[in-house]
Amino acid sequence: MRLLHLFIPLLLLAGFQSPEETDDVTIIIETKESSSLLADQIESRLPRLEIVAEYDTIFNGLAVKGTAQELEKLARMDMVINQYPVVNYKSLKQVDTFSTQVIRDQYNLPYTGKGVKVGVIDTGVDYSHPDLQNNYRGGFDTVDFDNDPMETRGEGATMHGSHVAGVIAADGKMKGIAPDAELYAYRALGPGGVGSSVQVIAALEEAVKERMDVINLSLGNDVNGPDWPTSHAVNRAVELGVTVVVAAGNSGPDTWTVGSPATSSKAITVGASALPSKAPVFGIPGEHRHIPVQVLQGSDPWELSRKYPLLDGGRGEEELTDASGKIVLFERGEISFQEKAFKAYQAGAAAVIIYNNEPGLFQGSLANQSIPIPVAAVSKKDGEWLLQQGVRQNQWLETTETSLDHRMAPFSSRGPVTTTWGLKPDVVAPGVNILSTVPGGYAALQGTSMAAPHVAGLAALLKEAHPDWSPQQIKSAMMSSADILEKDKLPYAPTEQGTGFIDVEESLNPTLLIEPGSLAFGRVDQSFLNKKEEVKLTNPTNESQTVYINAPAYEHGSRWDLPSVVHLEPNETKTLEIGLHLTKSFLNSGIKQGFITLTSHDRDFHIPYLYMVGTSDYEKVSGFELSSTWADARRSIYRFHLTEPVDKITVDLFRAGTMLPQGRLFELEDPQPGMVEGEFKMNMSDLEGAYIAVLTLEYEKQKESYPFPVKFTSQ
Repeated sequence: MRLLHLFIPLLLLAGFQSPEETDDVTIIIETKESSSLLADQIESRLPRLEIVAEYDTIFNGLAVKGTAQELEKLARMDMVINQYPVVNYKSLKQVDTFSTQVIRDQYNLPYTGKGVKVGVIDTGVDYSHPDLQNNYRGGFDTVDFDNDPMETRGEGATMHGSHVAGVIAADGKMKGIAPDAELYAYRALGPGGVGSSVQVIAALEEAVKERMDVINLSLGNDVNGPDWPTSHAVNRAVELGVTVVVAAGNSGPDTWTVGSPATSSKAITVGASALPSKAPVFGIPGEHRHIPVQVLQGSDPWELSRKYPLLDGGRGEEELTDASGKIVLFERGEISFQEKAFKAYQAGAAAVIIYNNEPGLFQGSLANQSIPIPVAAVSKKDGEWLLQQGVRQNQWLETTETSLDHRMAPFSSRGPVTTTWGLKPDVVAPGVNILSTVPGGYAALQGTSMAAPHVAGLAALLKEAHPDWSPQQIKSAMMSSADILEKDKLPYAPTEQGTGFIDVEESLNPTLLIEPGSLAFGRVDQSFLNKKEEVKLTNPTNESQTVYINAPAYEHGSRWDLPSVVHLEPNETKTLEIGLHLTKSFLNSGIKQGFITLTSHDRDFHIPYLYMVGTSDYEKVSGFELSSTWADARRSIYRFHLTEPVDKITVDLFRAGTMLPQGRLFELEDPQPGMVEGEFKMNMSDLEGAYIAVLTLEYEKQKESYPFPVKFTSQ
């Protein structure tokens, strides 16, 4: 399982912590019938329970608070079909870096979002900020369940929601994308930017009931599947007429990393790109390799102008000697980033580089204490290269500047979505070096959290320009008009960029609308596949146009069947049939993707497509959760997402570190794809500390294992 800093998966453990009978606990209960009827029954039969929130818009259910002893009685009520444990989400923010102007500064736009209601489901909003106070209209706090969605102050202070809100609708020293939009805040993430499924679903309910036109969700988990409860809730909100924009996540650059609710089929899922810029890079004189500088959040900028010797600091457990005037190279682990940086500073170091202790990049932050030297992060591979070429070869590190083209941000999560094999993200927007409002001033952040509000702001402009447009039409306008991003003159894959980078002016006045914006032909398991998908082309202009359609490049084993020319009169819509014929024996396993190109009036449009042959490197299990039942430590609830049917799953417990076996938790025969949940019995009273739960899947005479960290607490 990938554990990437700051894109936190669903709560991996609610703890095998059995609450005392008198402890207050909050849970979500689901019913197929009326939530009001269930509330009445609870109030009459279980008066000691408190109805915290009632859901009747995006799903039927209640958030109920009470003692463990009282909550246990809910399971005996016929109307209750499911109970959900509290599940954690985090805001998706990244490294603090340099500032850029938001998209609106690049265009002379006639629209400002006037009269459009935008809801920000996040950490709250500092509505006293001079750039936000004029547009703030209200909201709700689903953490404390009151009408004051202010950012957390003091311990666990947050700023994420204010930053997101500023990108959408700041109207002061900074101008957001839609500076006249009506801004509503729904605080679903509390201290430290952490919240629960109770708060997220409740916030969606409040926003839909208060008739938001647009909702922004810059939060998520690591469940790469379409049927997690939050994805269903988002789909329902869209069906009720709300345009919902969701950040894709910060778990890139690997495929299959987009998580719920960004897996929602109806939401606009947004990846992050970096605009053209100049940036510092590391290098060793005489070597051709250059490593991008990625400073940690809270670090001073990397502004070193001369060469420095490198010193191996290990993992930072030992005191540093002879570090004065050097750059200390640490391996991640053992002690915090803050402690590593402070040790280096005390020893007189000029800067710090921390390399990952597992493959890939990582994002991190320093604590609140300021350290007046820059601290940067690099991958394990790059760190080991610096160790070999710099430290052991006694070569000095130099920092130079390079010009960077418009490009995908490496942290941006990639699709596709398991089970449906659908394409995500839908579009990309600026998510690197974004300057926006935070409590007390302004700050530059990066992440898909920063990309999503650009699209939410654009959705507000589109709603003002076209008040009668549905969420699907707004999504279609954005996807149809997006501009393909390229690297080395080749387009980034659809699973990286969707249809491309948003084009604000073209979205507002589209010349061709394509629906759906992407094509998912599914998974190819049979020897031959003949599948057809329908695509609607609409000419929204007052002039006729001829659209030329180019099939993807020929690949052995595949054949496309589609028209080459379509003529559209003004405001005419035509439905095309696009056929794909595959012979599996001629195709390699894995993801097959690309673009169908349409040309009209010298303007290219692109329809991304995807199909999967056999299997790929996606994780078959994600989002494993464990929680005790309300009154009995011997009974526990599990839940996880399974991408495809298997013959058997066994779940075993091991002690972290030693990996000594502690026993089998449970096993399942013939589980089916989707969300898998249930109960098992095991006495947890003697367990405490860190463990690993290993899920072993058996299918087609193969075995595959997935480890998930688990922590038992006695309090």
